[in-house]
Amino acid sequence: MAQNSNIRKVKTTDLELKDRLVAIQRVTKVTKGGRHFSFAAIVVVGNENGIVGYGLGKAGEVTSAISKGIEDAKKNLVKVPVHNGTIPHEQIAKFGGARVFMKPAAPGSGVKAGGAMRAVFESVGITDVLAKSKGSSNPHNLVKATVNALLELRDAYTIADVRGISMNNVFKG
Repeated sequence: MAQNSNIRKVKTTDLELKDRLVAIQRVTKVTKGGRHFSFAAIVVVGNENGIVGYGLGKAGEVTSAISKGIEDAKKNLVKVPVHNGTIPHEQIAKFGGARVFMKPAAPGSGVKAGGAMRAVFESVGITDVLAKSKGSSNPHNLVKATVNALLELRDAYTIADVRGISMNNVFKG
């Protein structure tokens, strides 16, 4: 995850989390005795209200890999600012070869994003966003780049607090 000073880790207590399977990959290891198959599953969990996490599970069976991924995702939950079902501002981020661009959208627009990014947005509770994936389409790197971009988002209250401004004075108009 991003090394950002305003990352807010979240505990899993009292949260009703929903999990979404992003991708399963079959991994083959060829040895002297033949081929050995295992599975890697990347999973995104979230409460659809600003909290999201992702995890990777590896096992000899698909169900075991998915359950390991869910447990790993629950250990990496973070809080993301969501404003009226969309993001507060445009954001660009990258992880490995994957580059993501996301932009706030008008209410009713829906989630205009590809598969791996869509799973992250739906898990965090974003209902209106325009997003584009550039570069690599590897789902592992896309999920990580999307979460990094969401972690870099700042809402008006956070920026006002950093600048030492009271939000009561801003909206008196």
